[in-house]
Amino acid sequence: MKKIVTILGARPQFVKAAVLSRVIVEHNELEEVIVHTGQHYDNNMSMVFFEEMQIPVPKYNLNINGLSHGAMTGQMLAKIEEVLIFEKPDAVVVYGDTNSTLAGALAAQKLGIKVVHIEAGLRSFNMSMPEEVNRIVTDRIANLLLCPTQTAIDNLEKEGFGNHDIKIVNSGDIMKDAVEFYGALSQEKATVLEKHQLVKNEFVLVTIHRQENTDDIIALKGIFEGLTAIHKHKKVVMPLHPRTKSILEKHKLTYPITFIDPVGYFDMLALLQHCALVVTDSGGLQKEAFFNKKACIIAREETEWVELVNHGFATLVGSNTANMQEAYQHHILAKHDFSMSLYGNQVGETIYKEIKMLIIQNN
Repeated sequence: MKKIVTILGARPQFVKAAVLSRVIVEHNELEEVIVHTGQHYDNNMSMVFFEEMQIPVPKYNLNINGLSHGAMTGQMLAKIEEVLIFEKPDAVVVYGDTNSTLAGALAAQKLGIKVVHIEAGLRSFNMSMPEEVNRIVTDRIANLLLCPTQTAIDNLEKEGFGNHDIKIVNSGDIMKDAVEFYGALSQEKATVLEKHQLVKNEFVLVTIHRQENTDDIIALKGIFEGLTAIHKHKKVVMPLHPRTKSILEKHKLTYPITFIDPVGYFDMLALLQHCALVVTDSGGLQKEAFFNKKACIIAREETEWVELVNHGFATLVGSNTANMQEAYQHHILAKHDFSMSLYGNQVGETIYKEIKMLIIQNN
């Protein structure tokens, strides 16, 4: 049986990879070996996480975290290479834009193993973001680029990828499959709404964690002043990221909004399903808001998911307090048509077929 090795390093990547893993098991034609680099140490990723989320437990956990970007990527490269030499896979699959993504792609390509990049072609056009460097380099050395949107394909074409021996496919966004699958389960397993007595459409869901916001105190204050203004109209609920919490405590900043502890994936889906709209600086949550038919205010200067902005489902406000208030007033009154298909259907099946074809052509 042909074999693939999947390299993962963060909880969202495991959620996405579970979609493909289920398709692989259904077809029973490929063997999948999962490697967890340990990049993002996460207390929520206990055995209960894998059992409840129906995610295969990694065969390898490299436990590499808490280091600088260079040290982390270097150690991952060395350890992943050891795994690949032992496992001898026909292809390596990587997701997104983490250091784990780049290390996995580099290790595979240097060993002559085909590289599949899921979520290829995304660009923020902000080279100060480590994620942007990771995704650009990974795209360039991959053999199969599975793009979530036409915009991603357009980005690659503008960069001259048509001149390289790389297959580019608009596969759709694998996160769409994940939200559909887990959305149904969340209704049984989520407890956050009852715990915090949250009423449907009577709260705004907020997540803020990006380094460019948390490490810039002026930007952080601008965002929280905007959230405070929104809170006067509708309850603002914010699962507080540890980084954001430590910065607020360091600067003795307090705001009259509803902070709650970080939540698991089922609870986050329940919050998405029941909120009035979303304010976030997360990339993934922008799309999950759309999948759950919610408008999104993006606390960043740019987004990789430009189609959400272009079609009016999201608004970029950066850290500007006034812009955030204006966007809130617009979206809370607007009647959005979320029936538009921006991110494909049966994405996991499409991706599986492309990987299988790559392996067959390589033998």
